[in-house]
Amino acid sequence: MDGQAQVVVSVFEKQDVWLVNQPTPELLFHLHHLLMKERERERGKERRGVRGNTFTITITGACRRPFYYHKEAPSSPEQETHKGFALEGKASFGFATANLCLLPDSLARFNNLGHTQHRATAIAQRIVEGVRRPHIRIFVDSPSSCGTRSPSSTTLPITNSSTYGATDRQAPAPVNPHSEEGHTSVPKSDNHVVCVPCDDTEKPLTESSLLNSNQNSNQQDQTGHRSAPRALLSQGLLQQDDVPWEVSSMFPANVDILCLEEVFDKRAAQKLTKVLRPMYGHILYDIGVYACQPPCRCTAFKFFNSGLFLASRFPVLDAQYHWFPNSRGEDALAAKGLLSAKVLIGQNKKQKQVVGYFNCTHLHAPEGEGEVRCEQLNMVTKWIGDFQAASREPDEEVVFDVLCGDFNFDNCSPDDTLEQNHCLFEEYRDPCRAGPGKEKPWVIGTLLEQPTLYEDDVNTPENLQRTLESEALRKQYISPPVPTEGCALVYPETGQPWVGRRIDYMLYRESSISEHCRTEIEEVTFITQLAGLTDHIPVGLRLNVIMDPDCDD
Repeated sequence: MDGQAQVVVSVFEKQDVWLVNQPTPELLFHLHHLLMKERERERGKERRGVRGNTFTITITGACRRPFYYHKEAPSSPEQETHKGFALEGKASFGFATANLCLLPDSLARFNNLGHTQHRATAIAQRIVEGVRRPHIRIFVDSPSSCGTRSPSSTTLPITNSSTYGATDRQAPAPVNPHSEEGHTSVPKSDNHVVCVPCDDTEKPLTESSLLNSNQNSNQQDQTGHRSAPRALLSQGLLQQDDVPWEVSSMFPANVDILCLEEVFDKRAAQKLTKVLRPMYGHILYDIGVYACQPPCRCTAFKFFNSGLFLASRFPVLDAQYHWFPNSRGEDALAAKGLLSAKVLIGQNKKQKQVVGYFNCTHLHAPEGEGEVRCEQLNMVTKWIGDFQAASREPDEEVVFDVLCGDFNFDNCSPDDTLEQNHCLFEEYRDPCRAGPGKEKPWVIGTLLEQPTLYEDDVNTPENLQRTLESEALRKQYISPPVPTEGCALVYPETGQPWVGRRIDYMLYRESSISEHCRTEIEEVTFITQLAGLTDHIPVGLRLNVIMDPDCDD
């Protein structure tokens, strides 16, 4: 906890003030239980005609910042800046979001997940394994080519990814003895370009081409013919949409900003930070408020923080957190809300500061309570606008404005019609959305059925990748749409594919960035690397931003 929380205890008209360095949810629970017990005892005295004594506990979080900020010293200033705008007037940015269900073990088991601390370490190691690899771009050699493609992991030499329960087999990363906490050295990643012909070929692969071709056995038939790489197949060589996409068994290379949800357990957050910090020098975690909210009122007692976790390659210039005051039921025990951050990208050709805005949230969970989520979307829209108005400088260039997280509603369930029509989607673009209540045909649901998390078809990244690419298999493991109460579900419509519940979103907005910047989607990625470690499928988005070189100052 950043700072101290003040605990004021009054018993029999005597008052003590405690300064607690680590007011954990367990401590707050025991204090709350003690208060209720003493109040009941005093009520019993009053019923017997005995004058009761006062007993109050006041817990305030005024001394606490709503997040931890971990900053890792870079090996060089260039490590934290993007020179694309200064050199070429354009740059590419990668983002990813994932819900990890890192709750205390007793609660995580309700989602058929447990061993929170081991899962946290394994998740972080898999993320690093994916994002640290080279960013390879594939150019399709065809007159009908739709441009550049980023390959899935099957176009790369595959290392032995750690499986859950076997994280100790991985060799520890080297530690810098000059760092106070230890610093894992990570090799610099480079961009590579691979040219791939569109037609099948029987030409033997050379040793050099072997490294950049798909080596999975399922990419070759029994006669030895080599088909197009899996990344191109998953994106669709004959795709009719303007959004390149893929299903990847690894996190995309060079993810610049990572947003994680349901990192409620603080020890798990520290384990994530320890492994991710060599790749991400700026990390915000333990984001949220605790105890009575608003302070001194027991209408909303927060046992858990927001669960949000932000990791960025770029320095964080400003950050702001808000919690949702309209939570209900068990969701009200957590301080869910919105985190908005402003990051420093670098400079453009005219030496102006280049920045980006990144927002992450986790909305109300219970089904059938769409009005609560719509109210929260209203708050999100207002808070983002207020934050950007207060933090934006007149001489800055804003090159991206991204909103992501677990929205807890999808774009196909009749029960989520209210949220599907929210005005937020008029401001932010959803690359997967064809319209209210209608997904694009290539979209894949991101919520897995919890009872089947460990079935053979979905318990490894490669198996889950193959399952998601098959509609017949996919519908067995992705959560189906939620019908309106009292109405039968008819899904999918005739001629439409089976998608399932996509509740993890990656949105971007162009109206709020600099007017001479143009945004293009390079790729949308459905990531299976965390198979067996969470009940959500992470989502990635890569944006290309091009700055007009002839713009006026």
